[in-house]
Amino acid sequence: MTTPPAQRGTTTVADRAVRRIAQRAATEAPVPGRVEAGRGSATVRGRRAEVAVTVTLPYPAVLDEAGERVRAHVAERTARLTGLTVSSARIRVRGLSPRERSAGLRATPSTDTGARETGATGTAAADGGGGRARRPWSQRRLPVAALALAAAAACGLLLYDMVSVHAAGHAPARWRVRTMEWLATHGPDGGTVPGLLAALAVFALGVWLLVLAVTPGRRGRLAMEPPLPGMRAVLERRAVAVLLRDAVTDVPGVGRVTVRVGRRRARVRARLAFGEPGRARRAVREAAGAATAGLGLAAPLRMRVRLRTEPTWRGAPPDEPTP
Repeated sequence: MTTPPAQRGTTTVADRAVRRIAQRAATEAPVPGRVEAGRGSATVRGRRAEVAVTVTLPYPAVLDEAGERVRAHVAERTARLTGLTVSSARIRVRGLSPRERSAGLRATPSTDTGARETGATGTAAADGGGGRARRPWSQRRLPVAALALAAAAACGLLLYDMVSVHAAGHAPARWRVRTMEWLATHGPDGGTVPGLLAALAVFALGVWLLVLAVTPGRRGRLAMEPPLPGMRAVLERRAVAVLLRDAVTDVPGVGRVTVRVGRRRARVRARLAFGEPGRARRAVREAAGAATAGLGLAAPLRMRVRLRTEPTWRGAPPDEPTP
C-alpha cells in the first residue's frame, strides 16, 4: 500500500525563523523612507502564528497610517514565506528617525527612550530661523498659574462683595471699606513707609513679569546644531556633566571628578591620585574637549580645568640612570 505524499511527514517552522522573517518584512514595508526593525517575537501554534515587531518609522510620517502599512505587510509577507496563517501581527513604534532629504544632509540616529536615561531630549518643531539654533522658550507655567490664581481669587472676592451689596442690599464688607480708607490715606504720594513698600513690591513684580516675558528660560538645556531644517534639538546640562565626568575619569591617575556645566562654560575639578600633574592636566583637558566636541552643541563650551593632587598623591617614578 502506498502512503499519500501529504501524510509521509510534517514540516515545522521554528519560532526563531518566523521572528526573523517578520523583522525582515518590517524593513520592506511600503513606507516612504527607511523602516528600522528592532526586537521581535513570534509564537507558532500548529498552523497559526503570532508575531510582534518593534520598529522605528521615518520622520515625518502619519503614525497610524504608516503603522498599519507595516503591520499589513508583515502579516502578508510572513504568511506567504512560511505558509502559516498569521492570526495576530503587532507593531510597536519605538521612535522616529528623520529621513535624508538631500545628499548634503546628514542622517541622525533615531529618538529612543534610551535618550531619557542620559537626559538628552530632542524636539521636532517648526523653526522660523531656518538652520539657526535657538534656545528653547519656556512657557512659564508656574508663574503664570500662580499669578492667575491670585488675580482670580482677588477678583472673585471683590465681585462677591459688590454683588451682595447691590443685589441683596447687604452692607459692604469691612475689609473692603478698610482697604479703600487705607489706600486713600496711605498712597505712594503720601510718603509713608507702608505705601512706599507696597509701591516697590508692585514695581518689582512688574519687572519680574517683564523679565519672564522677554527671556527664553529653560537654563538647564543647551541648544544643539539643527539635525535637519525645521527641527530643534536640545541637551540637558546634567547629561553633559555626566559625559564629561565619565571622559575625565578614564584618564589614568584621576580619581574624584566634579563637573559643573553652565550656558557657555564647563568647570572640571579633578583629583590626581598618582602621576605627573602637568601631563595629567593636559590629558584631562584633551579628554574633556574631545567629549564636548562630539556632543554637537550649537555653541562650544569654554573649558576650565582645575586639577589638584590627593593627600596620598604619588609622583611619577624617577627614571633609572643608565649604566
